[in-house]
Amino acid sequence: MKKWKTYAAYIIVTLLGGILVALITMDGMEVYSALEKPMLTPPAWLFPVAWTILYVLMAIGASRYALKSKMISGVYFLQLIVNYLWSVIFFGFNAYLFAFFWLLLLLVLVIVMTVQFYKVDKLAGLLQIPYILWLVFAGYLNIMVYLLNR
Repeated sequence: MKKWKTYAAYIIVTLLGGILVALITMDGMEVYSALEKPMLTPPAWLFPVAWTILYVLMAIGASRYALKSKMISGVYFLQLIVNYLWSVIFFGFNAYLFAFFWLLLLLVLVIVMTVQFYKVDKLAGLLQIPYILWLVFAGYLNIMVYLLNR
């Protein structure tokens, strides 16, 4: 039973943070919809779907790590805060170039987290691969939005 409580706690906390940030940055998302966007920009409906899946995968990985190592991953929560703040920087402040560099910081933290998870639980680490790939893609979208709209 303890395992399921751990999984539920990580998933709920992670998703609630994402929902809170989405609510805070909702007005900025309207500004974003009016911007010129690069080729390969997915439809708007895909972003919340993708982030929900990614948040659940990262929370499952963090749960597995916590259960196996008997420790909470500080880098997990640090990258989560950096992740949430990226949305505020990009959508809230429209600081697209700064957001790109912030995203690079996030990518480094996620790679560190992935390695940490993998050393304790291979599946926990592998569950972060879609997140890393999405961040690389988000980096492309982010820098192109900056270049196309400056």
